[in-house]
Formats: sequence, structure tokens, C-alpha cells
Amino acid sequence: MSHAPIDTAAPDNRHCPAVLIAAPGSGQGKTILTAALARLHRRQGRRVRVFKIGPDFIDPMIHQRASGERVDNLDLWMVGAEESRRLLHQAAGEADLILLESAMGLYDGSPSGADLASLLGVPVLLVIDAAGMAQTFGAVAQGLASHQPGLPFAGVVANRVGSPYHGELLGESLPTGMRFFGAVPRHETLTLPERHLGLVQAQELDALDQRLDEAAGLLLEAGLDSLPEPVSFAPAEQHAPAPLLAGVRIAIARDAAFSFIYEANLDLLRALGAELSFFSPLHDRALPEADALWLPGGYPELHLQALAANAPMKAALQAHQQAGKPLYAECGGMLYLLERLSDREGHSAEMAGLLPGSASLQPKLAALGLQALALPEGELRGHAFHYSRTETSLEPWRRGQRQRRAQLPGEAVYRRGRTIASYLHLYFPSSPAAAAALFRP
Repeated sequence: MSHAPIDTAAPDNRHCPAVLIAAPGSGQGKTILTAALARLHRRQGRRVRVFKIGPDFIDPMIHQRASGERVDNLDLWMVGAEESRRLLHQAAGEADLILLESAMGLYDGSPSGADLASLLGVPVLLVIDAAGMAQTFGAVAQGLASHQPGLPFAGVVANRVGSPYHGELLGESLPTGMRFFGAVPRHETLTLPERHLGLVQAQELDALDQRLDEAAGLLLEAGLDSLPEPVSFAPAEQHAPAPLLAGVRIAIARDAAFSFIYEANLDLLRALGAELSFFSPLHDRALPEADALWLPGGYPELHLQALAANAPMKAALQAHQQAGKPLYAECGGMLYLLERLSDREGHSAEMAGLLPGSASLQPKLAALGLQALALPEGELRGHAFHYSRTETSLEPWRRGQRQRRAQLPGEAVYRRGRTIASYLHLYFPSSPAAAAALFRP
């Protein structure tokens, strides 16, 4: 996939130091290194904006804690090239440093992090787990840097290095002209605990700020505190949506069990005119006054007993549905609406019962990939990523359309009255009119 580079001479361009942090694959340490870089520069008095490439909810939570700033997602398919360009141009006007963390490996996905780097002109800073290699480090770096012609490339960081001498070998292995940013030692601070959907959420990590400060100190010792070169970011048009939800009150679940929310989705609902409030299915016993509800994804399977025990909340949800009010639930939110949910150990609990059926967590990934949902008002783009399987007597109202392998059926979308539920996580700005239709009374 090739793109024309941005015109750096345009008068409305904004300039800001920026790099796209990528790796050969998952598990190389790019998330904690991105967060540590953000914390390091924040401690030095700089304003840092971090972006996550691709659909992801958990890594942005870590980066928000590290930087103290909101974190948005960029993706050429889900978010779109023009909106990705607009978000970066906006950030360049307020930040001293922009960090983009890529997803999986540099060339994984279509479009990939490399495609975005080429389109937007952001140099790639490659993080390679150097444990177990020496001179091969240079071959890996050279291959990744040259695989896509014209890829803007800043240089390389070696991660999980065993000793100073090991670091010297790695730096010497790089081809002439390729910058070696430094060697980061193997250290327990530079790891983050994981579970089945990725890293453990920021709000659940004990002493996260202390860990980020310590990680920032390690990067400072490794000499990774210099700013990258400024990048020119071109402006993009922004169109204000029609006030399709003017005066509509939307209550949104938000707690440790339901936290997978794009900030851009909240921005879009407000721009449509909606009044937003938040509630906790874990702790609250009543719903806020609302015309519509949104139950986002998260980890309901980790809170089975608390959700099951909150009978007043389940009754409030049932009353909302019986009143014919809109209720939109995605992934974990849908699991909560079923009759029963079982975790990976086989523990089962009664859920809200607004939809017939049950779901159970599986030991292996059940679905992963970008998908779109076609509605009469437009096409919403998003993704599916889950380890559970659902059994229900409901027939699908619609199905998602896979971005790849489109011949296979996408995720089922269920509808019961004004309740719409699916495994899909949707990015509302991809179609404001379609997003408004989910919540309009």
C-alpha cells in the first residue's frame, strides 16, 4: 500500500517532534516503552500527546496515565485517513512531542502501521527485543526498515539487553547510517501484567505511577531523552454533524467491568447534541434519568458475583427495555444483558436477562478483526475481539461485514425491541448519522 507524502511546504502545516513506535511483533515491549517515554518527557516539562494505532482500549489507558493527556486512536480504515490527519494536526498545535504506538508488528494489518507512517510522514522508531540475539539484530532492523520503499525511518531501540557489552554488539550490527537510539536493559519494571484481552487495565494496576516513573528513569539512563526531529502535519477538514441527538439524555455504563470506550465516541455524541451521564452497574442501584443507554465492552466476566448481586440495577435495565427506550450494548455489555455468563474457570452467574441465552469464556480467541455494520443511515466501522461464545435463540437482525475474508459471516447483531446488541465495538465518528440512530428515541 503506497501513498503520496504530505506537502511539507503548505502554509497551514504545524510542526512537532514525533515518532511512530513499532516492533517486529507483539510482546517486544513497545507499549511500556511508549508509556515510559511519555512519562520521561512529561517529567521534563513537556506536553506529550500519545496516539494508539488500531482498535484498542487498554493501551490508551496506560498512555493516558503516563502522559496526563487524552489518548486517541488512529487507523486508516476505522478512523479514516482524513480524521487521522486532523487529529495529528490538532495535537501538533498543542504538544511538544507526539508519540504513536503501532499495533502488533510494523507491517501487520491492512492498512498497517507502516502504511500510516508513510501516508502521514511520521518516522518509525523500531523497538526490537534483543534478548537471545547479537549481530542478527542489525539484519532484523535493516529488513524492517527497507521492506516498504520510502518508509520514513528514525532509528532503532534495543530492548531487554543483557549487559553493556551486549548493547555494544547490537549497535555495531546496524547498517551504516541507521541511528541507534540506545539499549534498554532487561528489567522487571519494563513489563506489564497481561490477561486474555491484553494488558491489565490501568485502574487495576497497583503503583502504576511509581512503575512509570521508574521506567522513565531507566530510559533516561539509557540516553533516550532526546527529542526526535519535527514532523510537518497537514490540516484536514472537519465537518460538524447535524444535531441529530439534540436534548437526548444518554446514560453510559463506566466502571471496572465496562470501560472500553473511545473518547472520540463520547465527543461525537456530544457534538450530535446528546447530554451524557455515567453510571456503574457494579455499584449503582439505579439508572440516571435517561432516554437511551449504552453498555460498552469490558470485563464483566471478572465481576460475575457483583453484577449478579445488584438486583436493583438489573430491574432498572429491564424497566428501561420494557419502556421501549433505546439500549445499545457491545461485547461485554451484550454479555451482561444475557441470562447467564460463565468465566474461564466455569463459574457461572445470572446476568440482567434482557436477552435470551448465555455466554461462556473460552480458552482460545474466538474472534479478532476489523468489521463494519451497515445500517440504513450509514456504515459504522469497528472491530471484534473476544474470547467468549454466545448461545441464544435470537436470530441475527444484521451481521457485520469483515474487512478481510469478506466471504465469511461477520458478527451477529441482535435486536429485541429497541435493544441492539453485538460483539462489535463501533467507532461512532465513522458514521455520525448511523451512530445517532442507535440512540435516538
